[in-house]
Amino acid sequence: MHGVVEVGMKKLALLSLYLALAFGAGLLGGYMSASQGKEVIVEKQVTVTNVSLEDITRSAYARVSPSVVHITSTVLRRGFFFEIIPQQGTGSGILVSRDGYVLTNNHVIEDADRIQVKLSDGRVYEAELVGSEPASDIAVIRILNPPENLTPAPLGDSSSLRVGDLVIAIGNPFGLDRTATVGIVSSLNRSVRNEEGYILEGLIQTDASINPGNSGGPLVNSKGEVIGINTAILTTSGGSIGIGFAIPINKAKRIMQQIIERDRKQVRHPWLGITGITVDDALAEALNLPVNRGAMIVSVAPGSPAEKAGLRGGSLQVYYRGYPITIGGDIIVEIDGREVESMDELVDIISEKKVGERVEITYIRGGRRYTTEAVLAGRK
Repeated sequence: MHGVVEVGMKKLALLSLYLALAFGAGLLGGYMSASQGKEVIVEKQVTVTNVSLEDITRSAYARVSPSVVHITSTVLRRGFFFEIIPQQGTGSGILVSRDGYVLTNNHVIEDADRIQVKLSDGRVYEAELVGSEPASDIAVIRILNPPENLTPAPLGDSSSLRVGDLVIAIGNPFGLDRTATVGIVSSLNRSVRNEEGYILEGLIQTDASINPGNSGGPLVNSKGEVIGINTAILTTSGGSIGIGFAIPINKAKRIMQQIIERDRKQVRHPWLGITGITVDDALAEALNLPVNRGAMIVSVAPGSPAEKAGLRGGSLQVYYRGYPITIGGDIIVEIDGREVESMDELVDIISEKKVGERVEITYIRGGRRYTTEAVLAGRK
């Protein structure tokens, strides 16, 4: 009996080698079973698909890349002489709906006065912050007046990840659009402290190269599904050393859905972002204005559509009829060719528009007539 077992083991080893070679060559597969002390070989045809790593990465990239966007955020700072200095940062994001919602990192758009989104086809759109959770480094922005042919990314299940799984990071490192890097899941459930001081828990660790500008972009599995949001790197030089971290998509989805649901339940009103006073005959005569009808801008809200359109508020305070007013701002006289007689009429015209709609504004500055365009934002 001992000899039978010994011979059986040798035959099993040879059979295993044969099957491995045959399977690798795409020829034959099978299995062995024991029946009444006899070894029985049962053969079956195995279909082997010869798929290379290149094929997998190309397919996954092609599926997700159209949904990856390039985000530019502008923060307005004051210089030494109190002049406004725009500072720009870039990052990545993922289209998650056909109506323009984009998932990204909070640190990509934090404190931004202006957000712009560039799609995969090169078109650039203004966007606004919908909501964020800084402690999780998750944010949702929305493209204003989005096109109809947006392609949302397929979102996967991060709970099924295992160490060693193939992953692809897609983003815009150093401003280089839709760059792909390949690696594996190096570890799971990592915790790191980000630059904002928050401890991010349950992260995916990967050796896929992640660099500045990749933040907010997708980490993708071999099926072309988003399973993480690239968020941080461990580095000694500022560049990738092969240790990057991503927020699991299951966690990101929960936070994102809560943000979007809150946003969709609220009515959003179009907003230009100015305060102003009505120009009439008496005011025009008192201040020697070049027009006697219109809305004089007193102040412009930082980051508002009016500021982005280049409109200016007043800078000089005077007393008029016993009350202090700020003068010297632009005087809006037309919107989309419709005459603006007063500040109340300007408010009425804007209220008839839609969030994300582009309007043409005609205004007076220094006695000269100018025209600009503004994309109306939403305000709850």
